Amino acid sequence: MAGKIRVVIAKPGLDGHDRGAKIIARALRDAGMEVIYTGLHQTPEQIVETAIQEDADAVGISILSGAHMTLVPRILDGLRANGAEDVLVVVGGTIPAEDARELKEQGVAEVFTPGAPTGEIVEFLRSRVAA
Repeated sequence: MAGKIRVVIAKPGLDGHDRGAKIIARALRDAGMEVIYTGLHQTPEQIVETAIQEDADAVGISILSGAHMTLVPRILDGLRANGAEDVLVVVGGTIPAEDARELKEQGVAEVFTPGAPTGEIVEFLRSRVAA
């Protein structure tokens, strides 16, 4: 793969807890990826727009609010509607196993729960973006 892997890290909805997103953003940056952090309170439409404008290889959604089953499908639908279905979407946060399975069926590449090693996330993105 030519160039750095470009990853948008986003916090959708009213979730105001961004420590985990910042830790992941730093780990990805330290691993040589280019990271675009959107900040708090992004709408699904803003996240999709950022991913397209930044020509992202992946979007990492950090969500702890419990609204993952509403917000994440809107992001997936927005990417598809804009011809960006090749953008890898990963989700991190407090996601019940049953919801994680459903999100994967809808198109999320992986769901990382609290405590997931940052190295595991880095390697997942490297392997999937390169494929």
